[in-house]
Amino acid sequence: MQQVKPNIGGQAVIEGVMMRGPKTTAIAVRKNDDIIMKTELNHSLSDKYKFLKLPILRGILALVEMLVLGIQTLSYSAGIAGDDGEEQLTGRDIALALISAVGFAILLFIVLPTVVVRFISGSIESSLLLNFVEGILRITIFLIYITVISSMKDIRRVFEYHGAEHKAVHCYEHDEKLTPENAKKYTTIHPRCGTSFMMVVMVVSILLFSFLGWPGIILRIVSRIVMLPLVSGISYEFIRLAGRSKSPFIRALNTPGMWLQKLTTREPDKHQLEVAIAALKGVLN
Repeated sequence: MQQVKPNIGGQAVIEGVMMRGPKTTAIAVRKNDDIIMKTELNHSLSDKYKFLKLPILRGILALVEMLVLGIQTLSYSAGIAGDDGEEQLTGRDIALALISAVGFAILLFIVLPTVVVRFISGSIESSLLLNFVEGILRITIFLIYITVISSMKDIRRVFEYHGAEHKAVHCYEHDEKLTPENAKKYTTIHPRCGTSFMMVVMVVSILLFSFLGWPGIILRIVSRIVMLPLVSGISYEFIRLAGRSKSPFIRALNTPGMWLQKLTTREPDKHQLEVAIAALKGVLN
């Protein structure tokens, strides 16, 4: 019987790539002609509290842990790439950064769309249609946001490492030797990407929020924030399924997220592929 390969996920960081396997996390950052590596064992609350491995709950936990890990790895890579050493953020710094990031996302993708739709709600009687319009507006704001930041030079550089991360994972999943030459031929698009996850979140939120009707604006905003963990948990389960399913139907549902990756990934060069492969090898060794 063929052994099932463990899923490897990752994240592009400043001049580097983070890869996370079942047991370890590795960060590879390019420093001039060198690749600086850091590897550490994974720690999750689900190891202590087994019920957190249940469907939906595991998605909520994974999202929170990846947000924290993402902030930590960005801080580490910025220190290495920017000649600041390996100074790490404190727990307080991480908490503040996490609160700021979540707060910004709530304002931009929840508060703003529902406030804007409020001004046209008088001409639409159907609560289902109002929720649909709000959802489409949320997706539009998200697309504009991604388009704007992708035009920034530093962000484009990160998106190139994002593409390198995907190519390296594809090479691994196709059982090829991990070399820049082998990885280069693969696509920068991957079904388990966080970008696809965000698009799924947008779509799932439209469906779930429709069951809440169209209450007053304060209750509407609060209910959407309260529902976010459930939305994230369901979206996580779909992305897991999409990553291993060969069903045309599932793939079709995941297509919008795959298209969106055209904005969040760029074609990497050989040096960036070397960094992604180094990070991947760091979790496989």
